[in-house]
Amino acid sequence: MDNSKGSDRFEKGIDWSSLYKKEDWWAVWLGFLILSLASLRIVSSLPKIGKWVLDPTVSFPLSDIPYFALLAFALLILTSLPMPAMKEGVKRYWAAFPTVFILAFLALLLSNQKTVHEWGLEYVLWALILGLVIGNTAGMPRWLKPAVKTELFIKIGLVLYGAEILFNVLLSAGAFGLFEITISLFLVWYLCYFLAIKVGLKKSFACVLSSATSICGVSAAIAAGGAVKGDPKEVSYTISLVLLFAMPMLIFMPMVAKAVGMPDAVAGAWIGGSIDTTPAVVAAGALYSEKAMQVASIIKMSQNVLIGMTAFLLALYWVMKVERKPEERPRPAEIWYRFPKFVLGFIIASLAFSFLLVPVMGTRSVDAILGVTKGIRGWFFAIAFVCIGLETKFMELIKIGRGKPFVVFLVATIADVILSLVTAYVFFGGIFFPLPV
Repeated sequence: MDNSKGSDRFEKGIDWSSLYKKEDWWAVWLGFLILSLASLRIVSSLPKIGKWVLDPTVSFPLSDIPYFALLAFALLILTSLPMPAMKEGVKRYWAAFPTVFILAFLALLLSNQKTVHEWGLEYVLWALILGLVIGNTAGMPRWLKPAVKTELFIKIGLVLYGAEILFNVLLSAGAFGLFEITISLFLVWYLCYFLAIKVGLKKSFACVLSSATSICGVSAAIAAGGAVKGDPKEVSYTISLVLLFAMPMLIFMPMVAKAVGMPDAVAGAWIGGSIDTTPAVVAAGALYSEKAMQVASIIKMSQNVLIGMTAFLLALYWVMKVERKPEERPRPAEIWYRFPKFVLGFIIASLAFSFLLVPVMGTRSVDAILGVTKGIRGWFFAIAFVCIGLETKFMELIKIGRGKPFVVFLVATIADVILSLVTAYVFFGGIFFPLPV
């Protein structure tokens, strides 16, 4: 980055135009708008795709098709708002967006097939696959490119995700449970980062891999990638690894836990601390017992609380150390300009829902609001991963790092499984400390 530009900008004063010209800010404003509409119950429901076995048409009644069309139109209007300010062609965007939405719909439909859902094959994987298939066979047509706004869709989704991260969930794990979560997270994060740097991966890629392994897979990879300005191909590669590893772990971890006769709380803590995607954690916990599923869910959601803090620290480190030149002294204003604003939106949404809406409205009302915003967030993530697939050449994805990222992720995951097992027995076994949950 040209430091003279930052100095000139600082001397001239605050550049207020960034509030309506920059994609980061638009993601925050649109995310807050959606959260406000849901909180005021102006938007109180979404059409849903149900589970199906052989016939996908039974997953939603034909009478719901107009509602899906209305949802597509609402998302189109919403995401069109930044286009004039960012000098993008609105007409071309309108012509291309429906196709991206339909592909996202197909991804969500495939993920709701009963067996596929039980195996924890998430909609983001299907969205990525659909995009990759089209992008690597017929190729992405030129007319579709105006709707491939990957960063905007992901950032809006992450602002919405912040509202789902409630701090009372973290407290429910108890003091010892909180210690188990944080110590495991930071040890695994550092190990993965250390290994990635040792084998020659870029620092940005190392941060994405480490965050995905230690925190919560897909969402953590996206947040870390945005905070360190990572390559979208490296983010999609990391997500592919997360989903690939989640499948066998979902099946074998409950089997191992049953074979050795683990207590329910220990099995749940082990599963929640090791598997990197929330749906797979819930499924694996349910395969063991109801109690194990409860503990696993609490552990995973407690880890999710740390996504915002991790992204903030990564962004700060990137500005202060990685992007900084030896002779440069970053001023507070320059740090602010270069800090990813969608991370700020994520944190504000989490704090607002945790400490304002829950005390004022109550848990039940907030859960109803989050039921809507979570559904919208899912659509934004599905659309975003369709776009990532469309932009990514499969052969380039395979060649990334020449197998080194896979090895790093494998070693870090094995270490995570071992460390999580030890800490699960220490903090949830009832041997040294009282059970936190």
